[in-house]
Amino acid sequence: MDGIEFHFDFGSPNAYLAHRVIPGIEARTGARLRYVPVLLGGVFKATNNRSPVEAFGDIANKRAYMELETRRFLVRHGISDYRRNPHFPVNTLALMRGAVAAQHEGCFERYVDVMYRNMWSEPKKLDDPEVIRSVLDGNGFDAGRLLERAQSPEVKQELARNTEASVARGTFGSPTFFVGDEIFFGKDQLRDVEQEFIRQRG
Repeated sequence: MDGIEFHFDFGSPNAYLAHRVIPGIEARTGARLRYVPVLLGGVFKATNNRSPVEAFGDIANKRAYMELETRRFLVRHGISDYRRNPHFPVNTLALMRGAVAAQHEGCFERYVDVMYRNMWSEPKKLDDPEVIRSVLDGNGFDAGRLLERAQSPEVKQELARNTEASVARGTFGSPTFFVGDEIFFGKDQLRDVEQEFIRQRG
């Protein structure tokens, strides 16, 4: 037992915040978190779910509590560079296909870091093709090659398969974690994720 799965979409701010905390979990436990790109829009459609912004938009107390909980999380983990993306919600289809393409091109970890940073730390409109290309070029990627591969049938099919398989295992949003067959949803479950990994490892 040496791994935890992290099913993610760049469009989820909570998945980004989990991403920021994951290195500490890996350092403490020796776990290797396997990042699995899924399409959150596809997850929502398959499970009849909606984003918190849509679901709780009319519940003022719920919105206020979600903001409070986020502030507490930021303080607890010393995250000072998180910014709300003014373009939210962002269509992440191209970004998530790009993540799968980056896995095949051997630049996945760097791609994830760069896209998360440009979504939630230095926020940009990442559903604009020219913005995506500019971010890739500005961070040393072969933008043309990566974007071309992201449009290939095999990459499109792989992202769809990832999403379908994740939903079949119980996923309904992001971030979702799997420790063996145990599922955990949300950044607030990270402590339980860590404890379950330790328990299963024995």
